[in-house]
Amino acid sequence: MNAESVVFFHAHPDDETLSGGALLAALAAAGRRVAVVTATRGEQGGVVSGVDVGSDLVAHRERERSAALAALGVTVDAWLGGERRYTDSGMRWIRPGVAGPAAQAAPDCLSGAPVAQAAADLVDLLRRFDAQALVSYDAVGGYHHPDHVACHRIARAAAQAAGVPRFELLSPEVVPVDGAQWLDHPEQRDRLLAALHCYPSQFRVVADEIVHVGGQHQSIDTGVWLFRT
Repeated sequence: MNAESVVFFHAHPDDETLSGGALLAALAAAGRRVAVVTATRGEQGGVVSGVDVGSDLVAHRERERSAALAALGVTVDAWLGGERRYTDSGMRWIRPGVAGPAAQAAPDCLSGAPVAQAAADLVDLLRRFDAQALVSYDAVGGYHHPDHVACHRIARAAAQAAGVPRFELLSPEVVPVDGAQWLDHPEQRDRLLAALHCYPSQFRVVADEIVHVGGQHQSIDTGVWLFRT
């Protein structure tokens, strides 16, 4: 990770903080040019009970993302596609270990988008930001969410087309991988916690854990496994 300009490509608002938020903060603090590209506005995401998001969930999630990026020190960001919108696919389990889009996924959902089209949109942003590296998910996408898996495919095609080195945030189930690096930035814990607290509609921060809207518990970690493809 010696690149001076790095683009992180994520599926939904909050993914940039949950998956490598401390790394983002560390690169920004070191003076690197860091940009976050988010594919969807998280339209299918659940809302934590008791949190008032108003009448416009999309606008609320956009505001949460802006606040979290500021907390991490990230000043450059974009939405994939610009005027072309990609929407959240949601998720349902098709069979154990295999997920698909939710039944109510819209025709313009990310997981249903042509990879070539979405990759071309990402290439435009890589060139705009003069990217020297692209970071996104591995083929598992963390937990098999179809939008994360779609981001993996889109990032792979875009990096190849743009001639940009690609790095994968490794999912827990695939570690260890030969050549992967554990990048830990405990000095960024305060920034990470501040960013996590920007997403009250999506999860609660309880002691050293994140409690997701579905009840899943995730430990707060300042490190990630990163693999150059």
